Amino acid sequence: MTGPREALRALYRDVDAQVADLGPVCVISGRCCRFAEYGHTLFLSGIEAEHLLVEAPPPVRPLDEGLTCPWQDGRGHCAAREARPLGCRVYFCDPAYSEAMPVITEEAIARLKALADEHGLPWDYAPLHQHLLRAAEAD
Repeated sequence: MTGPREALRALYRDVDAQVADLGPVCVISGRCCRFAEYGHTLFLSGIEAEHLLVEAPPPVRPLDEGLTCPWQDGRGHCAAREARPLGCRVYFCDPAYSEAMPVITEEAIARLKALADEHGLPWDYAPLHQHLLRAAEAD
């Protein structure tokens, strides 16, 4: 049996390939990382949060109340690119991609839930900042 982290990496590779095949354009607007400004929240599962905290470099900005991503650097780039969660992998501002995004997201979330169930892991689907606050409190 494949371990949960390996299974998560495989899921991420599959999602990245699906998204790449559709070719959405990223203009580095920063909308994906400035949550409050653009009216969205980055949710991720417990296994994704653990993966992010273990695999990503330290955040480049202080943690806030969920307004922004602490891994967005001053140029608008992601400092946690390889470890970024599903929501980051599927989100693009490209209007030509807007219909495909929810389809890819829902399929991948179903796979994430199955992965958590298969490995007996809690789903713990919550906003990024809640996962980060809990991890900071645990340290």
